[in-house]
Amino acid sequence: MLLPAVPRIRLRPPFRPTVDTPFGPLAFETDLGDAALLPARPDELFTLPGPDGRLIARWTRPSARVELLLTAYDPELDPGTWGPLTDCRAAVWRIDARVPLRRVRFSASLPTPLPAGADSGWDGGQALAAFTVEDERTRLTVGGHDEEAICGAAAAREAPRRWTALLDEVYARSFTTWGVDAGGGPDMTWTLPPLEPGDHCELPVVAAWAPVEDDTANTWYAVMPSSTVVLRQVAATVPNGPAQRP
Repeated sequence: MLLPAVPRIRLRPPFRPTVDTPFGPLAFETDLGDAALLPARPDELFTLPGPDGRLIARWTRPSARVELLLTAYDPELDPGTWGPLTDCRAAVWRIDARVPLRRVRFSASLPTPLPAGADSGWDGGQALAAFTVEDERTRLTVGGHDEEAICGAAAAREAPRRWTALLDEVYARSFTTWGVDAGGGPDMTWTLPPLEPGDHCELPVVAAWAPVEDDTANTWYAVMPSSTVVLRQVAATVPNGPAQRP
């Protein structure tokens, strides 16, 4: 469970959680591999204390519990090196498996076609899967784990520890049943290695945007995410006060 010690308030009726960006809503989908996609509207939706509209969405199925946190995020860029961001938002996706799951997918995407004058392209690097969208005013980068970072998340206990052994497949470029698909547009899909009952996995996605004339690559460096860091920031900024527990 995401942030089990943090109080929250249930929202009714639940609505689809998305991240508002200058190029439209960044939306998320989950496919547990045992049926159809999870519905866009979650079974439960909670708001967390704080001023920035932090949300946790939850879907509960016999095969798994899926949660999605949306929050403001401070990537803590050195202001002496990087220009200021217009905004930065993070998502943390968590799945808790209840049965063996062989093919779980999670995607993040912007609406298409993009607004007139906007172009998108793959913008990944070592341990980073990312795409960037630009028009004449704004640069937006969306980033998450690539295959190497997924194995690193396992070492950090953000995913099953046995996934650390998959790093050999990454270096040999021999993985075929899991990995990150760039999609060819303003979108990415993560297909996970198999999960066993009792396993959990957390994946972060960060969206950062800034004026396009800023040439410090600040949006790219802002989206090198860690789910542990995102969750720690949220937990550290929740004010005291009464609320419903999950």
